[in-house]
Formats: sequence, structure tokens, C-alpha cells
Amino acid sequence: MKKRNNELADRRQVAADAKKALLENYRSAQNAAAPNLAAKLAERAAIAAAREERRAERERLKTEEKNRILEEQAARLALEEAEARAEAEARAAAENSRIARVIEDEAARKAERDRRYAQRKARKA
Repeated sequence: MKKRNNELADRRQVAADAKKALLENYRSAQNAAAPNLAAKLAERAAIAAAREERRAERERLKTEEKNRILEEQAARLALEEAEARAEAEARAAAENSRIARVIEDEAARKAERDRRYAQRKARKA
């Protein structure tokens, strides 16, 4: 039974030594990577800044495109309104012209009727 405890103690000691060796290897790898870590962090920061700059540029272009489209729509709407106004004015002018012609024709017919009436009265007299 004593031997079994020794084997357990030996295995525990070997496991502890292995764990300690792994920890030392990790720490030495961390210390060895420290100079590269600063460069990697700086590189990551530069990449992140460039990414943010590209995003801001895309956003600016998107905003400019949206504004351009809104301006085009406003110009198109103003043109359509001007065309509609011009068409309505032309229709009103044509209607007024037609009314004026009808009134002139009616006046001419009345004048002709009055002239004939006056001639008839002149013949009878």
C-alpha cells in the first residue's frame, strides 16, 4: 500500500512539474513576443483607423448621392409644376380667346341683323 501512495505522489509531482514547465514556457513566449506585440497593436490600430476612414468616406459619398437625388427630384418637381402651370395658363388663354370670338361673332350677327332691320324699315318708309 505504501508503494501505491508513492506512485500517486510521483504522478502528482510529475504533473505539477509539467504544469510549471508549461507556465514557464508561456511566460517566456510572452516576454519574447512583447516587442512584436507593440508593433502588432500599432498595426491593428492603423488598420482600424483606415477602416474607419473608408467607412466615413463611404458615408460621405452616400450622403452626397442622397442629396444629389433629392435636388434632382426637387428640380424635376419644379419643372413639372411649371409645365402644369403653363399648360393651365394656355388652356385658360384658349378658353378666353374662344369666348371672345363667340362674343365677337354674336355682336357681328346682331349688327348684321340690326343693319337688315334698318334697311327693311328704310324701304318701307
